Amino acid sequence: MILLLDLGNTRLKFALLHEGEFTHRGAFGWDADIAHELATLWADWPTPERIVGASVVDGARETAVAVAAGKAFGHSPFWVRTPASSNGVANAYAEPHRLGVDRFLAMVDAFAAGRAPCVLASVGTALTLDALSADGRHLGGWIAPGPLLMQQSVLGATVQVRPDGAGTVRDLADNTADGLASGCWQACAALVERFVDRATPLLGGRPAVTLGGGDANLLAPLLDHEVTLVPDAVLRGLAVWATTHAQTEKNIP
Repeated sequence: MILLLDLGNTRLKFALLHEGEFTHRGAFGWDADIAHELATLWADWPTPERIVGASVVDGARETAVAVAAGKAFGHSPFWVRTPASSNGVANAYAEPHRLGVDRFLAMVDAFAAGRAPCVLASVGTALTLDALSADGRHLGGWIAPGPLLMQQSVLGATVQVRPDGAGTVRDLADNTADGLASGCWQACAALVERFVDRATPLLGGRPAVTLGGGDANLLAPLLDHEVTLVPDAVLRGLAVWATTHAQTEKNIP
């Protein structure tokens, strides 16, 4: 049994993996009292043999989660860092560690699940896009603000753009709230479409398009391309990594 930890920009997600299945799951936003919440929830969970985590956050939050895991289960996480290649996926970055480990693990999941060639889009704090070939080569990607971060950046840089509410995405908006929401969400949709068009010739044909991240359900209806929603891609990729790298973890001092 392995406890998997996905420390994302907005939330901490975690799951117990047993015989290839997630038997227990949970998630908390970083605004929660993480130490208390984890201690309370994990008190009723079975003790894992190993703890494996992936993180795109700062060291302080990694340490907080590691301390909570140590108190609950008696051992600390092994943190996966982005490699040049693993599990059939070859990183396109000249400096492999600069590719977010969440993006790499999502590609590990896609390759292991037989979805390559594909375009992977993740919609959250950031909008990330990656192209993965049929033979597991990462061809590169794009990074942009996610739709909610786009809206926040407009509000932070302007004086008079002050919508009354969250707004609704419309074809043609007739008020500020809807105009801001429509512009930002449609901009992200257009970016996904453009990336798919640019990646298609390099992938040797029409690729599958997968959509993950916390806001995937909201962006999916705005896309012209057919997409497959893949929730928890990072945890699933981490599960693939963890089940094939036990010896690697043991060899780390």
